[in-house]
Amino acid sequence: MINDTRKYWTVVLCLFSFSFSLINGSFILPENDPPTTAPKFLSRGHLYKVIVGETIELPCKVQNLGSFVLLWRKGSSVLTAGHLKITRDQRFKIVGDYNLQINGVKTQDAGDYICQLGDQENRDQVHTVEILVPPTLRALPHNGQVTARKGSTVTLECKASGNPVPTIFWFKKDVFSGPTHLSDSSTLILENVDRHHAGTYQCSADNGVKDRVSMDIQLTILSPPEITVEKSWVHASEGYDVELVCIVHGDVNSEMLWYQNSFLLDATDRRSMYPRDDRYSLIIRNFQPTDFGNYSCVADNALGRTKKYIEVSGRPGPADFISPALSGFLDHYNLTWTIESIPPLDEIKLLYRRLLMNETYQHPGKWHEYHIKPTPIRTDGSHFLMSYLVKNLEHNAVYEAIVQAKNKYGWNEISDIHQFYTRNHDLLLDIDMEYKMGISSNIRISPTDFGIILSVFMLVLYPIISV
Repeated sequence: MINDTRKYWTVVLCLFSFSFSLINGSFILPENDPPTTAPKFLSRGHLYKVIVGETIELPCKVQNLGSFVLLWRKGSSVLTAGHLKITRDQRFKIVGDYNLQINGVKTQDAGDYICQLGDQENRDQVHTVEILVPPTLRALPHNGQVTARKGSTVTLECKASGNPVPTIFWFKKDVFSGPTHLSDSSTLILENVDRHHAGTYQCSADNGVKDRVSMDIQLTILSPPEITVEKSWVHASEGYDVELVCIVHGDVNSEMLWYQNSFLLDATDRRSMYPRDDRYSLIIRNFQPTDFGNYSCVADNALGRTKKYIEVSGRPGPADFISPALSGFLDHYNLTWTIESIPPLDEIKLLYRRLLMNETYQHPGKWHEYHIKPTPIRTDGSHFLMSYLVKNLEHNAVYEAIVQAKNKYGWNEISDIHQFYTRNHDLLLDIDMEYKMGISSNIRISPTDFGIILSVFMLVLYPIISV
Protein backbone atom coordinates (compact mmCIF):
# COMPACT_ATOMS: atom_id res chain seq x y z
CA MET A 1 0.00 0.00 0.00
CA ILE A 2 2.85 2.39 0.87
CA ASN A 3 4.67 1.52 -2.37
CA ASP A 4 1.52 2.27 -4.44
CA THR A 5 1.21 5.68 -2.77
CA ARG A 6 4.83 6.49 -3.50
CA LYS A 7 4.39 5.47 -7.16
CA TYR A 8 1.34 7.72 -7.45
CA TRP A 9 3.09 10.80 -6.10
CA THR A 10 6.17 10.03 -8.26
CA VAL A 11 3.98 10.08 -11.37
CA VAL A 12 2.27 13.30 -10.24
CA LEU A 13 5.60 15.05 -9.59
CA CYS A 14 6.89 13.97 -12.97
CA LEU A 15 3.81 15.29 -14.67
CA PHE A 16 4.07 18.59 -12.82
CA SER A 17 7.69 18.88 -13.87
CA PHE A 18 6.70 18.03 -17.41
CA SER A 19 3.93 20.59 -17.34
CA PHE A 20 6.20 23.25 -15.89
CA SER A 21 8.65 22.59 -18.69
CA LEU A 22 5.90 22.95 -21.26
CA ILE A 23 4.62 26.18 -19.70
CA ASN A 24 8.07 27.72 -19.57
CA GLY A 25 9.11 26.45 -23.00
CA SER A 26 12.03 24.46 -21.64
CA PHE A 27 10.77 21.11 -22.88
CA ILE A 28 12.49 20.15 -26.16
CA LEU A 29 11.55 17.21 -28.29
CA PRO A 30 14.33 14.78 -29.24
CA GLU A 31 16.14 15.86 -32.36
CA ASN A 32 15.58 12.49 -33.99
CA ASP A 33 11.74 12.88 -33.87
CA PRO A 34 10.89 16.34 -35.22
CA PRO A 35 7.21 17.06 -36.13
CA THR A 36 6.60 16.95 -39.81
CA THR A 37 3.75 19.53 -39.67
CA ALA A 38 3.18 22.17 -37.03
CA PRO A 39 0.08 21.50 -34.90
CA LYS A 40 -2.86 23.89 -35.28
CA PHE A 41 -6.02 24.66 -33.22
CA LEU A 42 -9.23 23.88 -35.08
CA SER A 43 -11.51 25.14 -32.30
CA ARG A 44 -11.70 28.75 -31.12
CA GLY A 45 -11.92 30.43 -27.74
CA HIS A 46 -15.47 31.26 -26.72
CA LEU A 47 -17.59 32.64 -23.87
CA TYR A 48 -19.77 29.92 -22.39
CA LYS A 49 -22.72 30.61 -20.10
CA VAL A 50 -24.01 27.69 -18.07
CA ILE A 51 -26.58 27.45 -15.31
CA VAL A 52 -25.25 26.34 -11.96
CA GLY A 53 -25.63 22.57 -11.46
CA GLU A 54 -25.61 21.76 -15.18
CA THR A 55 -22.83 20.18 -17.30
CA ILE A 56 -20.55 22.01 -19.73
CA GLU A 57 -18.08 20.75 -22.33
CA LEU A 58 -15.20 22.98 -23.45
CA PRO A 59 -13.78 22.02 -26.87
CA CYS A 60 -10.10 21.78 -27.72
CA LYS A 61 -9.51 20.36 -31.20
CA VAL A 62 -5.97 20.30 -32.59
CA GLN A 63 -4.75 19.21 -35.99
CA ASN A 64 -1.37 17.48 -36.36
CA LEU A 65 -0.82 17.15 -32.62
CA GLY A 66 1.86 14.54 -33.16
CA SER A 67 3.81 13.84 -29.99
CA PHE A 68 2.93 17.13 -28.35
CA VAL A 69 0.89 17.09 -25.15
CA LEU A 70 -2.24 19.20 -24.52
CA LEU A 71 -2.70 20.73 -21.11
CA TRP A 72 -5.91 22.05 -19.56
CA ARG A 73 -5.40 24.55 -16.80
CA LYS A 74 -7.30 27.19 -14.91
CA GLY A 75 -4.97 29.95 -13.83
CA SER A 76 -1.84 28.28 -12.49
CA SER A 77 -3.67 25.03 -11.64
CA VAL A 78 -3.13 22.21 -14.13
CA LEU A 79 -6.26 20.13 -14.60
CA THR A 80 -5.22 17.57 -17.21
CA ALA A 81 -2.17 16.57 -19.27
CA GLY A 82 -3.15 14.70 -22.39
CA HIS A 83 -5.72 12.15 -21.28
CA LEU A 84 -4.33 12.06 -17.77
CA LYS A 85 -6.35 13.92 -15.15
CA ILE A 86 -4.25 15.88 -12.67
CA THR A 87 -6.96 17.47 -10.55
CA ARG A 88 -8.67 15.34 -7.91
CA ASP A 89 -12.03 16.99 -8.54
CA GLN A 90 -14.19 14.11 -9.86
CA ARG A 91 -16.39 16.55 -11.77
CA PHE A 92 -13.63 17.16 -14.35
CA LYS A 93 -12.82 14.70 -17.13
CA ILE A 94 -11.59 14.52 -20.73
CA VAL A 95 -14.17 13.46 -23.31
CA GLY A 96 -13.87 12.98 -27.04
CA ASP A 97 -10.35 13.85 -28.15
CA TYR A 98 -9.33 16.52 -25.65
CA ASN A 99 -12.57 18.30 -24.69
CA LEU A 100 -12.86 19.21 -21.02
CA GLN A 101 -16.17 18.29 -19.39
CA ILE A 102 -17.31 19.73 -16.03
CA ASN A 103 -20.29 18.09 -14.36
CA GLY A 104 -22.49 19.91 -11.84
CA VAL A 105 -20.84 23.29 -12.28
CA LYS A 106 -20.51 25.52 -9.22
CA THR A 107 -20.19 29.28 -8.91
CA GLN A 108 -16.46 28.92 -8.18
CA ASP A 109 -15.99 27.23 -11.58
CA ALA A 110 -16.38 30.58 -13.32
CA GLY A 111 -13.24 31.93 -15.00
CA ASP A 112 -10.81 31.32 -17.88
CA TYR A 113 -9.94 27.77 -18.94
CA ILE A 114 -6.77 27.37 -21.04
CA CYS A 115 -6.09 24.57 -23.47
CA GLN A 116 -2.31 24.82 -24.01
CA LEU A 117 -0.24 23.26 -26.74
CA GLY A 118 3.15 22.27 -25.35
CA ASP A 119 5.25 23.22 -28.34
CA GLN A 120 8.13 25.67 -28.42
CA GLU A 121 5.70 28.60 -28.87
CA ASN A 122 3.47 27.54 -25.93
CA ARG A 123 0.35 28.40 -27.88
CA ASP A 124 -2.96 28.24 -26.05
CA GLN A 125 -6.70 28.64 -26.50
CA VAL A 126 -8.82 30.37 -23.83
CA HIS A 127 -12.47 29.68 -23.01
CA THR A 128 -14.30 31.92 -20.53
CA VAL A 129 -16.98 30.29 -18.41
CA GLU A 130 -19.75 32.36 -16.78
CA ILE A 131 -21.97 30.61 -14.24
CA LEU A 132 -25.62 31.66 -14.36
CA VAL A 133 -27.45 31.49 -11.04
CA PRO A 134 -31.28 31.57 -10.82
CA PRO A 135 -32.67 34.33 -8.58
CA THR A 136 -33.28 33.85 -4.89
CA LEU A 137 -35.30 36.16 -2.62
CA ARG A 138 -35.20 37.14 1.01
CA ALA A 139 -37.98 39.33 2.43
CA LEU A 140 -37.55 41.79 5.28
CA PRO A 141 -38.93 41.06 7.82
CA HIS A 142 -38.34 37.34 7.42
CA ASN A 143 -41.81 36.30 8.61
CA GLY A 144 -43.48 38.32 5.82
CA GLN A 145 -45.76 40.17 8.29
CA VAL A 146 -45.74 43.98 8.62
CA THR A 147 -48.00 45.99 10.94
CA ALA A 148 -48.23 49.80 10.85
CA ARG A 149 -50.40 52.58 12.22
CA LYS A 150 -52.66 54.65 10.01
CA GLY A 151 -50.85 57.75 8.69
CA SER A 152 -47.35 56.33 9.05
CA THR A 153 -44.78 55.51 6.35
CA VAL A 154 -44.13 51.84 5.59
CA THR A 155 -41.05 50.44 3.86
CA LEU A 156 -41.23 46.94 2.41
CA GLU A 157 -37.95 45.38 1.32
CA CYS A 158 -36.79 42.33 -0.62
CA LYS A 159 -33.18 41.24 -1.12
CA ALA A 160 -32.40 39.31 -4.31
CA SER A 161 -29.28 37.46 -5.42
CA GLY A 162 -28.31 35.62 -8.58
CA ASN A 163 -26.27 36.01 -11.75
CA PRO A 164 -27.03 38.18 -13.67
CA VAL A 165 -28.21 40.56 -10.93
CA PRO A 166 -32.01 40.07 -10.74
CA THR A 167 -34.58 42.81 -11.27
CA ILE A 168 -37.18 43.11 -8.51
CA PHE A 169 -40.84 43.85 -9.23
CA TRP A 170 -43.49 44.84 -6.65
CA PHE A 171 -47.17 44.01 -7.00
CA LYS A 172 -50.25 44.33 -4.84
CA LYS A 173 -52.42 41.24 -5.06
CA ASP A 174 -56.19 41.47 -5.44
CA VAL A 175 -58.51 38.48 -5.68
CA PHE A 176 -60.85 40.33 -8.06
CA SER A 177 -58.71 42.49 -10.34
CA GLY A 178 -55.46 40.51 -10.13
CA PRO A 179 -51.99 41.89 -9.29
CA THR A 180 -51.27 45.61 -9.74
CA HIS A 181 -47.70 46.57 -10.68
CA LEU A 182 -46.26 49.17 -8.25
CA SER A 183 -42.48 49.45 -8.55
CA ASP A 184 -39.22 48.00 -9.94
CA SER A 185 -36.83 48.38 -7.02
CA SER A 186 -35.69 46.47 -3.98
CA THR A 187 -37.76 48.66 -1.62
CA LEU A 188 -41.38 49.78 -1.77
CA ILE A 189 -42.26 52.91 0.23
CA LEU A 190 -45.88 53.57 1.17
CA GLU A 191 -46.58 56.98 2.70
CA ASN A 192 -49.50 58.10 4.87
CA VAL A 193 -51.00 54.61 4.86
CA ASP A 194 -54.67 53.90 5.53
CA ARG A 195 -56.94 50.86 5.34
CA HIS A 196 -56.78 50.86 1.52
CA HIS A 197 -53.05 50.06 1.72
CA ALA A 198 -53.64 46.92 3.78
CA GLY A 199 -53.35 43.62 1.95
CA THR A 200 -50.87 41.25 0.36
CA TYR A 201 -47.82 42.65 -1.44
CA GLN A 202 -45.67 40.46 -3.64
CA CYS A 203 -42.03 41.01 -4.59
CA SER A 204 -40.75 39.03 -7.57
CA ALA A 205 -37.19 38.61 -8.85
CA ASP A 206 -36.25 37.74 -12.41
CA ASN A 207 -32.87 37.57 -14.17
CA GLY A 208 -33.81 35.43 -17.17
CA VAL A 209 -32.39 32.25 -15.62
CA LYS A 210 -35.13 29.67 -15.10
CA ASP A 211 -38.39 30.86 -13.53
CA ARG A 212 -39.19 34.07 -11.69
CA VAL A 213 -39.37 33.67 -7.89
CA SER A 214 -41.81 35.51 -5.62
CA MET A 215 -42.52 36.15 -1.95
CA ASP A 216 -45.58 37.64 -0.23
CA ILE A 217 -45.63 40.26 2.52
CA GLN A 218 -48.86 40.83 4.45
CA LEU A 219 -49.43 44.44 5.50
CA THR A 220 -51.85 45.17 8.34
CA ILE A 221 -52.90 48.75 9.12
CA LEU A 222 -53.90 49.61 12.69
CA SER A 223 -56.41 52.46 12.79
CA PRO A 224 -59.57 53.63 14.47
CA PRO A 225 -62.50 51.72 12.95
CA GLU A 226 -63.93 53.02 9.67
CA ILE A 227 -67.60 52.36 8.98
CA THR A 228 -69.74 52.42 5.85
CA VAL A 229 -73.48 51.74 5.80
CA GLU A 230 -75.24 49.78 3.09
CA LYS A 231 -78.09 52.32 3.15
CA SER A 232 -78.15 55.60 5.05
CA TRP A 233 -81.95 55.74 4.56
CA VAL A 234 -84.10 52.62 4.99
CA HIS A 235 -87.80 52.38 4.13
CA ALA A 236 -90.00 50.46 6.59
CA SER A 237 -93.64 49.83 7.41
CA GLU A 238 -95.59 48.31 10.28
CA GLY A 239 -95.61 44.53 10.42
CA TYR A 240 -92.60 44.10 8.09
CA ASP A 241 -89.05 43.00 8.89
CA VAL A 242 -86.17 45.48 8.50
CA GLU A 243 -82.42 44.90 8.30
CA LEU A 244 -79.83 47.62 8.96
CA VAL A 245 -76.22 46.90 7.94
CA CYS A 246 -72.95 48.55 8.96
CA ILE A 247 -69.59 47.40 7.55
CA VAL A 248 -66.43 47.92 9.60
CA HIS A 249 -63.19 48.36 7.65
CA GLY A 250 -59.69 47.90 9.00
CA ASP A 251 -59.52 46.39 12.46
CA VAL A 252 -62.14 43.63 12.47
CA ASN A 253 -61.69 43.19 16.22
CA SER A 254 -63.72 46.32 16.87
CA GLU A 255 -66.68 46.13 19.24
CA MET A 256 -69.98 47.12 17.57
CA LEU A 257 -72.87 48.78 19.46
CA TRP A 258 -76.31 49.76 18.10
CA TYR A 259 -78.32 52.81 19.21
CA GLN A 260 -81.82 54.16 18.47
CA ASN A 261 -82.17 57.91 19.05
CA SER A 262 -79.10 57.80 21.37
CA PHE A 263 -80.46 54.87 23.41
CA LEU A 264 -78.31 51.73 23.53
CA LEU A 265 -80.11 48.71 22.06
CA ASP A 266 -80.10 45.18 23.43
CA ALA A 267 -81.31 41.99 21.79
CA THR A 268 -85.03 41.21 22.31
CA ASP A 269 -87.56 38.78 20.87
CA ARG A 270 -88.05 41.18 17.93
CA ARG A 271 -84.53 42.57 17.69
CA SER A 272 -81.39 40.59 16.76
CA MET A 273 -77.78 41.57 16.12
CA TYR A 274 -75.59 39.43 13.88
CA PRO A 275 -71.85 39.96 13.26
CA ARG A 276 -70.33 38.20 10.26
CA ASP A 277 -66.70 39.03 9.50
CA ASP A 278 -66.74 42.81 8.93
CA ARG A 279 -70.53 42.98 8.34
CA TYR A 280 -72.80 43.80 11.29
CA SER A 281 -76.60 43.50 10.96
CA LEU A 282 -79.44 44.76 13.13
CA ILE A 283 -82.70 42.92 12.28
CA ILE A 284 -86.04 44.25 13.55
CA ARG A 285 -88.97 41.86 13.11
CA ASN A 286 -92.68 42.84 13.01
CA PHE A 287 -91.79 46.54 12.75
CA GLN A 288 -93.81 48.85 15.05
CA PRO A 289 -94.41 52.65 15.00
CA THR A 290 -92.05 53.05 17.95
CA ASP A 291 -89.25 51.53 15.87
CA PHE A 292 -89.09 54.49 13.46
CA GLY A 293 -86.26 56.93 14.03
CA ASN A 294 -82.54 57.49 13.73
CA TYR A 295 -80.26 54.53 14.34
CA SER A 296 -76.49 54.57 14.74
CA CYS A 297 -73.81 51.91 14.73
CA VAL A 298 -70.75 52.62 16.87
CA ALA A 299 -67.45 50.74 16.47
CA ASP A 300 -64.81 50.88 19.20
CA ASN A 301 -61.20 49.70 19.34
CA ALA A 302 -58.01 50.65 21.18
CA LEU A 303 -57.27 53.46 18.71
CA GLY A 304 -60.62 55.25 18.65
CA ARG A 305 -64.38 55.26 18.10
CA THR A 306 -66.45 55.81 14.93
CA LYS A 307 -70.20 56.33 14.46
CA LYS A 308 -72.48 56.20 11.40
CA TYR A 309 -76.20 57.02 11.18
CA ILE A 310 -79.12 55.28 9.45
CA GLU A 311 -82.61 56.80 9.21
CA VAL A 312 -85.54 54.36 9.24
CA SER A 313 -88.71 55.94 7.84
CA GLY A 314 -92.09 54.93 6.50
CA ARG A 315 -92.16 57.81 4.01
CA PRO A 316 -91.63 56.94 0.33
CA GLY A 317 -88.16 56.82 -1.10
CA PRO A 318 -87.03 59.45 -3.64
CA ALA A 319 -88.25 59.04 -7.22
CA ASP A 320 -85.83 57.31 -9.59
CA PHE A 321 -86.36 58.33 -13.24
CA ILE A 322 -86.01 55.58 -15.85
CA SER A 323 -87.38 57.25 -19.01
CA PRO A 324 -84.84 58.12 -21.73
CA ALA A 325 -83.70 61.74 -21.89
CA LEU A 326 -84.69 62.29 -25.55
CA SER A 327 -88.40 62.42 -26.34
CA GLY A 328 -89.77 60.74 -29.43
CA PHE A 329 -92.05 63.70 -30.12
CA LEU A 330 -92.10 67.43 -30.76
CA ASP A 331 -94.45 68.70 -28.06
CA HIS A 332 -94.80 66.11 -25.32
CA TYR A 333 -92.73 63.72 -23.22
CA ASN A 334 -93.51 60.50 -21.39
CA LEU A 335 -91.95 60.84 -17.91
CA THR A 336 -91.49 57.47 -16.14
CA TRP A 337 -90.15 56.80 -12.65
CA THR A 338 -90.11 54.30 -9.79
CA ILE A 339 -90.71 54.96 -6.08
CA GLU A 340 -89.97 52.77 -3.07
CA SER A 341 -92.99 52.54 -0.76
CA ILE A 342 -94.65 49.67 1.05
CA PRO A 343 -97.94 51.54 1.77
CA PRO A 344 -99.97 52.79 -1.22
CA LEU A 345 -99.17 56.26 -2.58
CA ASP A 346 -101.72 58.97 -1.80
CA GLU A 347 -100.48 61.88 -3.91
CA ILE A 348 -97.83 62.76 -6.47
CA LYS A 349 -96.47 66.25 -7.04
CA LEU A 350 -94.81 66.84 -10.44
CA LEU A 351 -92.97 70.04 -11.38
CA TYR A 352 -91.31 70.80 -14.70
CA ARG A 353 -89.79 73.86 -16.37
CA ARG A 354 -88.04 74.82 -19.58
CA LEU A 355 -84.31 75.52 -19.49
CA LEU A 356 -83.21 78.32 -21.85
CA MET A 357 -79.59 77.82 -22.77
CA ASN A 358 -76.93 78.55 -25.34
CA GLU A 359 -73.15 78.24 -25.48
CA THR A 360 -72.54 80.90 -22.81
CA TYR A 361 -75.40 80.68 -20.30
CA GLN A 362 -78.49 78.81 -19.18
CA HIS A 363 -81.59 80.37 -17.65
CA PRO A 364 -84.35 78.29 -16.01
CA GLY A 365 -87.95 79.19 -16.65
CA LYS A 366 -90.94 79.10 -14.32
CA TRP A 367 -91.93 75.83 -12.65
CA HIS A 368 -95.21 74.24 -13.77
CA GLU A 369 -96.76 72.24 -10.93
CA TYR A 370 -99.19 69.32 -11.19
CA HIS A 371 -100.82 67.30 -8.43
CA ILE A 372 -101.52 63.80 -9.70
CA LYS A 373 -103.85 61.21 -8.24
CA PRO A 374 -101.55 58.21 -8.53
CA THR A 375 -102.52 55.10 -10.48
CA PRO A 376 -99.19 53.31 -10.20
CA ILE A 377 -98.27 49.73 -10.98
CA ARG A 378 -96.66 47.80 -8.13
CA THR A 379 -93.52 46.04 -9.41
CA ASP A 380 -92.79 44.22 -6.13
CA GLY A 381 -93.69 44.40 -2.46
CA SER A 382 -91.96 47.74 -1.94
CA HIS A 383 -91.81 49.54 -5.32
CA PHE A 384 -94.23 51.34 -7.64
CA LEU A 385 -93.83 52.27 -11.31
CA MET A 386 -95.52 55.45 -12.65
CA SER A 387 -95.71 57.30 -15.95
CA TYR A 388 -97.11 60.75 -16.85
CA LEU A 389 -97.40 62.40 -20.28
CA VAL A 390 -96.20 66.01 -20.11
CA LYS A 391 -97.96 67.93 -22.94
CA ASN A 392 -97.81 71.31 -24.70
CA LEU A 393 -94.01 71.45 -24.82
CA GLU A 394 -91.84 73.42 -27.24
CA HIS A 395 -90.02 71.45 -29.92
CA ASN A 396 -86.22 71.16 -29.84
CA ALA A 397 -86.18 72.33 -26.22
CA VAL A 398 -84.56 71.33 -22.92
CA TYR A 399 -86.70 70.72 -19.82
CA GLU A 400 -86.18 69.76 -16.17
CA ALA A 401 -88.54 67.77 -13.96
CA ILE A 402 -88.76 66.82 -10.27
CA VAL A 403 -91.21 64.51 -8.47
CA GLN A 404 -92.36 64.21 -4.86
CA ALA A 405 -94.63 61.49 -3.44
CA LYS A 406 -96.75 61.05 -0.33
CA ASN A 407 -98.06 58.00 1.55
CA LYS A 408 -99.70 57.66 4.97
CA TYR A 409 -96.37 58.45 6.69
CA GLY A 410 -95.85 61.73 4.83
CA TRP A 411 -93.99 63.29 1.88
CA ASN A 412 -90.67 61.95 0.68
CA GLU A 413 -87.62 64.01 -0.21
CA ILE A 414 -87.80 65.85 -3.53
CA SER A 415 -86.16 63.84 -6.29
CA ASP A 416 -83.02 64.79 -8.14
CA ILE A 417 -83.60 66.91 -11.25
CA HIS A 418 -84.28 64.89 -14.39
CA GLN A 419 -83.37 66.64 -17.65
CA PHE A 420 -85.09 65.74 -20.94
CA TYR A 421 -85.30 67.02 -24.53
CA THR A 422 -87.96 67.31 -27.21
CA ARG A 423 -87.22 66.56 -30.86
CA ASN A 424 -86.98 69.02 -33.74
CA HIS A 425 -88.94 68.88 -37.02
CA ASP A 426 -86.10 67.58 -39.20
CA LEU A 427 -85.32 64.65 -36.94
CA LEU A 428 -88.98 63.74 -36.68
CA LEU A 429 -89.34 63.76 -40.50
CA ASP A 430 -86.34 61.45 -40.83
CA ILE A 431 -87.84 59.00 -38.33
CA ASP A 432 -91.23 59.12 -40.06
CA MET A 433 -89.62 58.43 -43.45
CA GLU A 434 -87.65 55.48 -42.10
CA TYR A 435 -90.78 54.10 -40.51
CA LYS A 436 -92.79 54.36 -43.75
CA MET A 437 -90.06 52.71 -45.82
CA GLY A 438 -89.12 50.03 -43.36
CA ILE A 439 -92.54 48.94 -42.00
CA SER A 440 -95.41 49.68 -44.34
CA SER A 441 -96.62 52.54 -46.53
CA ASN A 442 -100.26 51.79 -45.60
CA ILE A 443 -99.95 51.99 -41.76
CA ARG A 444 -100.02 55.30 -39.92
CA ILE A 445 -99.42 55.86 -36.22
CA SER A 446 -99.99 59.20 -34.51
CA PRO A 447 -97.57 60.68 -31.98
CA THR A 448 -100.27 60.37 -29.30
CA ASP A 449 -100.80 56.68 -30.05
CA PHE A 450 -97.05 56.15 -30.03
CA GLY A 451 -96.82 57.79 -26.58
CA ILE A 452 -99.53 55.46 -25.27
CA ILE A 453 -97.70 52.42 -26.68
CA LEU A 454 -94.43 53.59 -25.14
CA SER A 455 -96.09 54.12 -21.75
CA VAL A 456 -97.66 50.66 -21.79
CA PHE A 457 -94.34 49.16 -22.82
CA MET A 458 -92.56 50.81 -19.90
CA LEU A 459 -95.25 49.92 -17.38
CA VAL A 460 -95.53 46.29 -18.41
CA LEU A 461 -91.93 45.38 -19.20
CA TYR A 462 -90.05 47.38 -16.57
CA PRO A 463 -90.68 44.85 -13.77
CA ILE A 464 -89.29 42.10 -15.99
CA ILE A 465 -86.29 44.14 -17.10
CA SER A 466 -85.49 45.30 -13.56
CA VAL A 467 -85.37 41.69 -12.33
